[in-house]
Amino acid sequence: MPVGTGDADLPHIVIVGGGAGGLELATRLGDKLGRDRWWRKKKAQVSLIERARTHIWKPLLHEIAAGSMDTAQHELEYQAQGYWHGFKFRYGEMTGVDREKKLVYVAATFDEEGREITPVRSFHYDILVVAIGSVGNDFGTPGVAKYAIMLDTPEQAERFNRRLINACVRAYAQEGPVKPGQLDVAIIGAGATGTELAAELHRTARGVVAFGLDKIDPENDIKITLIEAAPRILPALPDRIANGVADTLRDLKVDILANSRVTEVTAEGVKLANGKFVPSELVVWAAGVRGPQVLAHMDGLEVSKSNQLVVTDTLQTTKDPNIFAMGDCAYLVPEGETMAIPPRAQAAHQEASHLYVEIQRKLKGEPLRPFHYRDFGSLVSLGHYSTVGNLMGFIVGGSFIIEGLFARLMYRSLYKMHEMALHGPWKVLLDSLSRSLTRRTEPVVKLH
Repeated sequence: MPVGTGDADLPHIVIVGGGAGGLELATRLGDKLGRDRWWRKKKAQVSLIERARTHIWKPLLHEIAAGSMDTAQHELEYQAQGYWHGFKFRYGEMTGVDREKKLVYVAATFDEEGREITPVRSFHYDILVVAIGSVGNDFGTPGVAKYAIMLDTPEQAERFNRRLINACVRAYAQEGPVKPGQLDVAIIGAGATGTELAAELHRTARGVVAFGLDKIDPENDIKITLIEAAPRILPALPDRIANGVADTLRDLKVDILANSRVTEVTAEGVKLANGKFVPSELVVWAAGVRGPQVLAHMDGLEVSKSNQLVVTDTLQTTKDPNIFAMGDCAYLVPEGETMAIPPRAQAAHQEASHLYVEIQRKLKGEPLRPFHYRDFGSLVSLGHYSTVGNLMGFIVGGSFIIEGLFARLMYRSLYKMHEMALHGPWKVLLDSLSRSLTRRTEPVVKLH
């Protein structure tokens, strides 16, 4: 039987996926429709289904992997957010839908000892929004699943960080010198995530060594290799930005291998199509994304070659007007374009803002308006070393390059905008001051 919510006479809006877009949408709809106010009545039930209990903004995962960010200061409890903002948090992972009965199915959850926390459940919906993001795409490359680490979730990022620290401690405690390749890291995929991780690792690996692991010489014992199948790193950004970032990384002694397609990942390292072998203790796969596997089993909904839900310009799925998709799991080629909207945080934010208005129109029986994506450019942060990017013509009628302090402030403002959408300005201000003070009393890298 489907789980009730206590307001059976009200329409039920179910959002699956608590990433940047999904959580912003649930928060805003919950505030607007999901609770009684003295000046208005509750107009809808709003539920958020999510397999994790806490939220971390996905563009920060490379900092978690490198150990330069304390997740406890940045994670948000879904249960508390729902209580504060008028939506119900439903813990569990979606396993499918029944479009005729308007049910979304959710798997059971278990604790570390294998005991059941929540049973298999189903929830009735009137409007369903799928916002479950993306997962790494290994393109069927042998050995990736077994030997490489994706950076799709905070748990994976933390796993990489633990392996990095353990590798350093192991090298320090062993008899004899550090062996060649023992602390080498290979990052496959030189998009924004891989590039930012390479720079962040350069700093934090040296920070770990500085805390007493003096047997390790970071300049000679730790090697970071960035591998990209395209002719250059950051293939989605202008040449000038990509070339400048490449120069900065080379100054940091990061080895860049462009035009290098990976054919296999092994326990010892990475095999390339050109016959070269890159020894690696740790391998990160950041070379592409696809929709999660569950999207291929959504009761006949249309999916793209990359397993994303195909949507119309109103963000409704092509087979069911009561099911919407947004963010990385949605596939939309805008009219007059040949490429789909890219899987970026700015796209998810824009789509959440659009659906916040359009779902209210749908509840009133009004026609839905099309979504128009605006590309505001891209920013790449190399941690303490540099921040560069390009802003698009909504400011000056063209695109222009930014770098240095201004670029760094713009990069940080993207996260602040996300926090503002979830908490409002005053809480964001207080949290920012608290983090600034705490940062001065803690190690600059995570050591456990």
